[in-house]
Order: sequence, then C-alpha cells, then structure tokens
Amino acid sequence: MADEVVFYTHPQSRGRIVRWMLEEVGAPYRMEPVRYGDEMKSPFYRQINPMGKVPTICHRDEVVTETAAICAYLADAFPEAGLAPPFNQRGAYYRWLFFGAGPLEAAVTNRSIGVEANADHELMLGYGNLGTVMDVLEAELTAREYIAGELFTAADVYVGAHISWGLNMMNTLEKRPAFIDYAERVSARPAHQRANALDDQLSVDMDLPG
Repeated sequence: MADEVVFYTHPQSRGRIVRWMLEEVGAPYRMEPVRYGDEMKSPFYRQINPMGKVPTICHRDEVVTETAAICAYLADAFPEAGLAPPFNQRGAYYRWLFFGAGPLEAAVTNRSIGVEANADHELMLGYGNLGTVMDVLEAELTAREYIAGELFTAADVYVGAHISWGLNMMNTLEKRPAFIDYAERVSARPAHQRANALDDQLSVDMDLPG
C-alpha cells in the first residue's frame, strides 16, 4: 500500500505511544516487532534506526525516529484526523508536545535513576527541577481539558501516555487530582483502548514476561 506506515516496535517500549497515535489517525500500518538485544542492535535494524531503539516508522520515503517527532509527523501526514491545530494556532501545541519530550521526561527519568540536581545544576538543566515541572504541568491541566487547549491533539497522546505510565505503572508521578483526571480522560479514548489491546496481545505472542 502506497500510504502504509511500517511501524517497528516492541510492546514494552515507547512504541505503545506510537501505536496509540496510529490508531488515532486511522493510518494503514504494518507492524514489525523488534526484540530487545541482538535483534534491535542488528546491522539490518541499525540501517533503519542507527540508535538501535524503537519505535521507528517508515512512511513513503521518510524514516522518522523519536516518539514525539513520530506523533507530530503522523498528525501532519494524516490531517483528516484533526490531531494538529491549524498552523497559525500551534504555539501551545508545539510547546506542550516538546515540554513532554523534554522537561517532563528528563525530570522524571533523572529522579527515577537517582539523579538529584543541586541548585547550581538546576541552572544547567532545561527543566530546572522536578517540582517546578510538576507544578507547571498541574496548573495547565487544571486550567483546560486538554494539554494544548479544548481539543485533543497529538500532544495529548504523548503527554497523556507519560502521565498515565507515571501514575499507574512506573509510580514516578505524584497522584495529583489534575493528573488523575487527565489520565482517565485521555485513556478512555477508543483508539487508546484498541492500541493497548493490540500491544497486550503482542506481548503474549512474543512470550514476554508480564
């Protein structure tokens, strides 16, 4: 199929975010599972993604890596899904999509692996400190229904997935009411439910530990 997306993923990875995005846009796609270890680091796969990481998509003549970039690309490649605002209204959309990919993920990951920045280090870090990131995110999600305004966008796929994981799987986020309400709201979307079911089944098919 000329418009088919080839989707390289692992069901226990950020590929779950891209699967959700693919289900949201309704894109025709072919899923190619890649196992951790030798398969993901193989010469074949490194020709596609030199980092030896998933997810990756190939679409038409484009290869796209980095989960937030894939979400943004798919929103533009399949505009009929309405998951990106008009170009002249994308300020908040870009801001929060890349806030999720930058300050939010970096702050949470550093705390999870035991990296604690002192006041001097905060000047060097794009996110400053975790408390500020959480407070800013909470204020935004308290003020509006979705992260970039009143409409669901690709930014909600990315940020929503990280908040849901942080609350329910990784235990890396404080259970603030604004986070819980937002996670429940975006996780109830049919595309999210379909994507989760597909990745849960892929985990079974790959005989992965639960």
